Order: sequence, then structure tokens, then C-alpha cells
Amino acid sequence: MELTFYLKGLDCANCAAKIEKAVQELDFIKNASLNFSTQKLRVITDNNDSSYIEDEIKKIVAHYEPEVKVLEESEKSDTEENHKPTIIRIVISALLFIAGLITELSVKSDITEIISVILFGISFILVAFPVFITAIKAILSKNIFNENTLMLIASIGAILIGEMHEAVAVMLFYSVGELFQSIAVGKSRKSIKALIGTKPETADMLIDDKYVTVSPYEVPIGATIRVKAGEKIPLDGIVIDGSTQVNNSAITGESIPVNISEGDEVKAGGINLEGLVTIRTTADFNSSTICKMLELVEEATENKTKTENFISVFAKYYTPIVVLAAIVISLLPPLISGAAFSEWIEKGLIFLVISCPCALVISVPMGYFAGIGKASSEGILIKGSNYLEAISKAKTVVFDKTGTITNGEFEISSVNPVGVSEKELIEIAAYCEYNSNHPIAQSVKKAFTSEIATERIKDHTEIAGKGIRTTIDGTEYICGNEKFMLENGITANKSRGTSLHIAKGSDYLGYIEIADTPKETSARTIEFLKSKGMYTVMLTGDNEASAKHTADLTGIDEYHSNLLPEDKSRILSEKKASLKKGENIIFIGDGINDAPVLATADIGIAMGKNGTDAAIETADVVFMKDDLAQLETAYRLSHKTSGIIKQNIIVAILIKLVIQVLSILGLANMWSAVFADVGVSILAIMNSLRILRKEYKRRRDGT
Repeated sequence: MELTFYLKGLDCANCAAKIEKAVQELDFIKNASLNFSTQKLRVITDNNDSSYIEDEIKKIVAHYEPEVKVLEESEKSDTEENHKPTIIRIVISALLFIAGLITELSVKSDITEIISVILFGISFILVAFPVFITAIKAILSKNIFNENTLMLIASIGAILIGEMHEAVAVMLFYSVGELFQSIAVGKSRKSIKALIGTKPETADMLIDDKYVTVSPYEVPIGATIRVKAGEKIPLDGIVIDGSTQVNNSAITGESIPVNISEGDEVKAGGINLEGLVTIRTTADFNSSTICKMLELVEEATENKTKTENFISVFAKYYTPIVVLAAIVISLLPPLISGAAFSEWIEKGLIFLVISCPCALVISVPMGYFAGIGKASSEGILIKGSNYLEAISKAKTVVFDKTGTITNGEFEISSVNPVGVSEKELIEIAAYCEYNSNHPIAQSVKKAFTSEIATERIKDHTEIAGKGIRTTIDGTEYICGNEKFMLENGITANKSRGTSLHIAKGSDYLGYIEIADTPKETSARTIEFLKSKGMYTVMLTGDNEASAKHTADLTGIDEYHSNLLPEDKSRILSEKKASLKKGENIIFIGDGINDAPVLATADIGIAMGKNGTDAAIETADVVFMKDDLAQLETAYRLSHKTSGIIKQNIIVAILIKLVIQVLSILGLANMWSAVFADVGVSILAIMNSLRILRKEYKRRRDGT
């Protein structure tokens, strides 16, 4: 059984890691995963008593974060945290602290000293009480090395050595920092979710000949709903009446509206811009496109990168070592040299506060969550932060051809007449192919813009895999491949790829070349990949001539043609084996036969707009626009995200080390120590939000 809980108010990444570990160690829990970015705790258990499981989880959370509320997923509320009580408490404490300082600095007397102590004491209690409660609960649960406990020890130590005002100031500064961190985390989550888009909240469903506003969850498959101008499309479906323009930017990242009319498919999350449309639903709400997108993005950061795992292990050993060092700093110098204990205890306390690993722990997941959120706003669904990180480390990119590099639709690439005009050759071919549904026939008929007079056509015969014999205005014509021409005693001109040859009786009239043309952005994207040192390969089941033509047009380094699905897997495995350690291989495809290859690659990317469900389910990344340019966007985003995360880690470690050294030298006070803890955490969050503000698409000027 799988259960999901929402930990409302969880703002400490280090505590989140400890909660996850503690839940994982419960006897009845087979697996537990806590996503700090989304505040979701997922557990897999054999115990069917959900109430008991929830109670046990609440006990664990209370030990680490007593103010965090554990809610079932159905109880989740997206309302912002109420910071007003905390702000009021901090403001009153600050005013009392200032009054205490003024009293302490005024004329010295027993009364002023007593008043200042009282003012400092009340101020201290206001800001320290929540910290003390959390610290005591943590200690009782044997969670000694947490920031609340460290602040408790540091402040009590400051009071014991006679630095009452410093103890209050540090606790006040710490509370302000924690408030800012909570607000920053909340805003970052809100910014990311705004980029992803929100779920539709209502649907107008036809019930007993009347439209009734209901929750989208209540709408079954096959129901009739209507969507007015300006409203979000609540569920996936097919338009059965009306026409309009739809903004699908929340799904594909593409802001240009698309025209839809009767018979067209629509996706949940799109915005109806113009007219009233009636839709027959093809999926329930939980299976709708927008819900799947949000679920994928929310679950994505549960697939952790090597960097995240390293930081978690590093923090586990880092804090106890630094706490031990703080004890040594406090006691060893006075015992050896006879220096004042108060001086070195203060240095040790400063060193102790600096040791909290929260800034390190929060620096990584917030960066990756921002990266995944930004990707989703561009129509790129990345199913794990490990895949986001891996994209920028790719050295080989393998492409499927049809529908990936090319449009997947045949078009006339050249007309080569013999003894007739191009217009006449296309007209004859269109009449020959009029009764055929073959893709080549469709492309020829599309190229002939005039209306076909069907009464001119007689005796149509289609020979599968070869061509067509038909009579037009009493004259027999033959259309087909080169082999069909030879069978009918006609010598055809040589062509490069897929061609339709035409003859009038025994007279050869020429040929029309048909090609599955590359997408507009394919060549540009491949050029970009090669500029980054990546090797490009194309795999296709098409013939040699067609494959070579596409490779020449797009600049692909290597291609393989006439392949079966198992051939694609074999070639990709060979390419993967040739890479060095730490280098990745990407495969991009869209067909049902691409699913095994997608699973074999380090990063499998599926074209989502026209891709099959099997390919999308198997893939690690989904391009919702079916545009290869999204690969360039994904690479830039991956590179930028990895860079910002490295910045977060380096800055956090450097600041902590510098202030630790300064504290030993007596050049840093408690304020500096608190900044090294809370301040650096806020810096890491703000730096991560830079990912959301940058553009990663190539502009018209090529930059």
C-alpha cells in the first residue's frame, strides 16, 4: 500500500532528510521518500492501518519539527503559511531588546541593571521559547545535532559567561533569519508552481440536459462538458461542437495559440481564448495531461543526483565532527595555557553555531527543483533531478528519424518531368493517386491545388508495394516505383530516394521525389550539439537513400538505415559501451518501437505531442512540443542548474570555513555565526531562484 502525506510548514532541508531516514527505519515501512521541495512524504507499507501509520509519522515529525503539520494528501491546502504571529513576536522581542540596551547604557544603578535584565529576559523568552521546545524534543528523540539544539547550547552558554545581551541578540537574529528562510522557501515553491501552471478547479458538465458546475474529479470519461472563452479546459477530450483558439503554454511552453474545431483533440490545462466549445472527455481528471505533468514534476526531485546523495552523507558526518571540534576549542586552550575559560567557551559556541549543515543541505534540492520547474514551463518534463544533471554530461546523442528529426509527413521535394511540364506531371500523378490512401498519394494530392474531376478516372487498379494502373480520359497511365516501371517494360530515370515514377502507356513522363522533410529546427539543434562536443547518430528503418538524404540536410555525424527495433537497441548499446566513465548517451524517439531503446539510454527522451504512450512512459524526459530545439533548451538549463548548485555548495562551505577560522582567532562574533547558518541558507535559495528568471531558448539572433 502506498500513502502520501503533506508536511505543511516544512522549511528545514536538513530536518527533512532526518525525518525521511527515521520514517524509513520504521519496521512496517518498506520504502519512504520525503520531497523537501514539494513537502510530500510517500511511504510504501504492508500495514493496512493508515491511521496507525499516520500517528507514527506524526510522532517522528514532532521530534524534529514540532510546528509542522502532517496532513493526508486530500487535506493539502495550497494557502500560504501564516507568518503574522511570528512577525509580531519578533517585533515585540526586538523592541524589548532595544529598550534593554538603552536601559543598560543609561546611568548605572541597581534598578537599571534589574530593568535591563528583565527586558532582556522577556525578549529572550519570546524568541527563544519555540527554539527551546524544538531542541528539547529533538534531544529526547536522540536528535542532538540539529540547529535548534546548537542555538540552545550557544545562547545558554552566552548567558552563563555574562553576555546576556549577546544571547538575546543572537536568538533574535536567528529567529529573523529563520523567518526570512521560511518566506524565501515559500516564495520559491510558489514561483515554481506558477511556472508549471495550476489545475483547473471546475468543469461545466452536461447532466439531464443542463450544464452543472462540478469538480473536475467528478467528470467521467465520455461525459460532455463545455468551456467558455477565458476558461481553462478542465479535462482531455475531443471537440464535438464549436471552434476557438487555445493557449497551450501551460502544457507545451508554446505561447502561440492553436486553432481547434470539431474533431480536434484538446488537452486539460489549455486556455480557451475565443468561442464556446463543447467537448467529449477522453480521460478522467487524474489521467489528464495537466495532472500527469504536475505529478511528474512534483515526483521528479525524488530521483536524487549523486551530488544530493553526497551532500546528505557529508552533512551526516560533518556536524558531529565540528561539534567535537567546538568542545576541543572551548576546553583545550584554557587547560593548556591557562587562558580565560569564558573567552574560549564563547569561541567554541560561535564555532558550534556555524556547524549547522542546513545551508549545505538546502542548496542542492532547491536548485534542482527550480530547474525542473523551469523546464516544465518550457514544455519539457524531466522525471528526476538526476536526469536534469545528466543532460549536460552527454557525449553522444542518438536520434530516431521519422517524427523526431523529420516531420513524419511526406512532401514533394522535387519534380523531374520528361517531355511534359512540372504542372502537368503533378496533375497526372494526382489523378492516378486519387483513389489511394497511401502516404505518398496523400502528399501528391496535397500538392495539386485544383479540383479533381473524378469522372475522368476509370479502371483504377492498385498493386500493393509497387504502384497504380489507371485510365484517365481513355488513356492508360502507370504510377509507381522503379521496379514497377521495369515490370511494365519502361526504363525509368535514376532517383536518389523515395520516388513516384509516371508513364503514359509505354512513354516515360518523369518522376516526383517524395521526402519526409527535416523539422525546421533539426539542423540548427544538431549544429548546437556538435558545437558542445557531442557526437550525433541517426537510427532509422528507412532505406539508405532516404537516411543519407536526411543526414546530409541536418549534418548528422553518423547514420544507420534499414534497421529493425532490435537493431536500434544493439547499436545504442554499442555506442554506450564505447563511452568513458561519467559520459552519458541520449536517445530521442517517439514511436512504440522506440520504447526499448529509450530504456537502454542514460537519458531517454520522448516526443510527447505525437509520441506513443509507451514511449512517454518509458522516457526519462518528455518534449511536449515535438521540437528538437527543446534539446538545446534542456542542455542550457541543465548546464545552468548544475553551475548554480556548485556555486551554492562552494559559497556555503567557504563562508562557514572562513567564519570558523575567524571565530578561533577571536575575530567573529555570534552574529557572524548565525549568518553562516541562516544567512547562507537564504543566499542559496535566492541564488537557486535565478534559474527561473533566465531564458534558455535560442533567440532569433542565434544567441
